[in-house]
Amino acid sequence: MKQTYLNYQILAFIFSLLALGCTKVIELPIGNQDKGKLVIEGEITNESGLQTVKLSQNVPFYDQNIYPAVSGAIVTLSDQAGASYSLTEGPTGTYTTNTLIGLVSNTYTMQVVTNGLSYTASSTMPALVTLDNITAKNSVFDKTKKTITVYYQDPAGIANYYRFVLYVNGVQVKGFFPYNDTFTDGKPVRVDIRQTDMDIRTGATVTVEMHCIDKTMYTYWYTLASQSVNGPGGGVAPTNPPNTISPAALGYFSAHTSQRKTIIVD
Repeated sequence: MKQTYLNYQILAFIFSLLALGCTKVIELPIGNQDKGKLVIEGEITNESGLQTVKLSQNVPFYDQNIYPAVSGAIVTLSDQAGASYSLTEGPTGTYTTNTLIGLVSNTYTMQVVTNGLSYTASSTMPALVTLDNITAKNSVFDKTKKTITVYYQDPAGIANYYRFVLYVNGVQVKGFFPYNDTFTDGKPVRVDIRQTDMDIRTGATVTVEMHCIDKTMYTYWYTLASQSVNGPGGGVAPTNPPNTISPAALGYFSAHTSQRKTIIVD
């Protein structure tokens, strides 16, 4: 690539020294106090297709990861102009609409009515930052394995927050990859996505999704990454990180841009 990219790996080392001063690590107590509590996983993106809200019930942390779906809820999405979209259930516990495409800078509100309670949350979609490229290189410790690197240009003078989602041969990697621009504001960035969930080798098909997220969602994913806890859909902890859902429920509601690139590893 002709453009000179900043090696995020070096910055990651600096960040590890300063992280406690920049981002507070939120300790999540692990227990059964949230057994049976509603879990909401709602997303609006800038892509055409389905916008989705998934509802389930939490289970004790040490139980098998089977989260009962919550059926029969009334789920709506609305925008700042007052337009409202009713979601249809199917499959059980998954509510969708294909009549809404998220717009940058718009604020969206989700309402979920179930078991006599009404839950609401809002999120504003950040501006899109272009995913320039993804590449694969030999892992430092095992030359038969690959590390995926993503490249993008961070806009200057704006606080930006990102999440990367990694798929290997069509299977989502269990892991949380949030980044901010504390040390990279206005610079070309190169990020190595380091994960231990599954090996990436020559011939693998790898897809990276880049989400531009708001600060609340960055804190959510950063907290999960810090705790190394996996929940349903890879996004819910035994006790929840901060979110905008009211009254309190597990999960999140995120309006974010989404884009992806795919390579076959050579």
